[in-house]
Amino acid sequence: MDRDLFRRPVWRAHLLALAVWAAASALRYVLDPWFPPGFPYLTYFPAVVLVAYFAGLRPAVLTAVLSGLTAWWFWIGAPGFDVSSATLLALAFYVFVVAVDIFFIVGMDGASRRLAAEVERNAALARSRDILLREVQHRVSNNIQVVSALLQLEARAATDPGARKALGEAAARTALVARIQRSLSDADGQPTAFRELAGAIVEDALAAAGRTDVQVEIAGSAGSLSAEEATPVTLILLEAVNNALEHAFPGRPGRLEIRLDEAEGTRRLTVADDGIGVPAGGAGRTEGLGLRLVQGLARQLGGDWDLTPGETGALARLTWPAAPTDD
Repeated sequence: MDRDLFRRPVWRAHLLALAVWAAASALRYVLDPWFPPGFPYLTYFPAVVLVAYFAGLRPAVLTAVLSGLTAWWFWIGAPGFDVSSATLLALAFYVFVVAVDIFFIVGMDGASRRLAAEVERNAALARSRDILLREVQHRVSNNIQVVSALLQLEARAATDPGARKALGEAAARTALVARIQRSLSDADGQPTAFRELAGAIVEDALAAAGRTDVQVEIAGSAGSLSAEEATPVTLILLEAVNNALEHAFPGRPGRLEIRLDEAEGTRRLTVADDGIGVPAGGAGRTEGLGLRLVQGLARQLGGDWDLTPGETGALARLTWPAAPTDD
């Protein structure tokens, strides 16, 4: 039942007080033959508590006054308003008990209402903050997308093949950062699902390379990336996939297996292919912007990246400490 049902309008609260007082008086009259002497207020204490809880301070005081006068007239001492010392002591006891009841019930009700109002205010502030944060993230994503588009225009206008390739790669990386930023804002503060993000990245990479003959499997026990992990991990993934598409399958179909696993506080991203493998000294190569970028991003995560021969091809592996989670 809504506790404010009897509080507005005011007449409804006082009508409740009168109705409860009348019901308590009728019940006290009916039960009087079975009550032992010395219990004049037995039905009135619950009446005061009930009205204080549902109607508030003034209706509770009204109920307490009417109940006290009724008990004084009918069930304390001789009929009428007896003023003996025993009667006055009984009245004093009644006043003390109902005053304590009203004080605590009304006080706790006020405190609970203030707490509820504060909780609602904090919730409203949190909603406003989330909306503002998502708006900022969308604007950042849009601005990064504009930078990517400008880089693509410069790449198309470039006459030098090396410059065209470098600008195209920079545009692709920038577009990926924009996509990650947008996915973080759409996730409403939740961790980014790795499989969805990795699938979109691989699909774009295959389309850009014009490869329809490469099968891709995405698996692993870790299902999501935190906001701090999403950008560096997916950029490293893109570089590893592009490297495999460029070098692992010259003129033939191939297969890529992408896994994200976590064990004992360490996360591991692996990109394995069944291509031609790693050339001699390939594991330690640092030339090329892509490889330098990967190593820098790995250091940003506090982890390590390496490229080693796999069972049938090459194995690119990134390991980094998992972020602590709140239980």
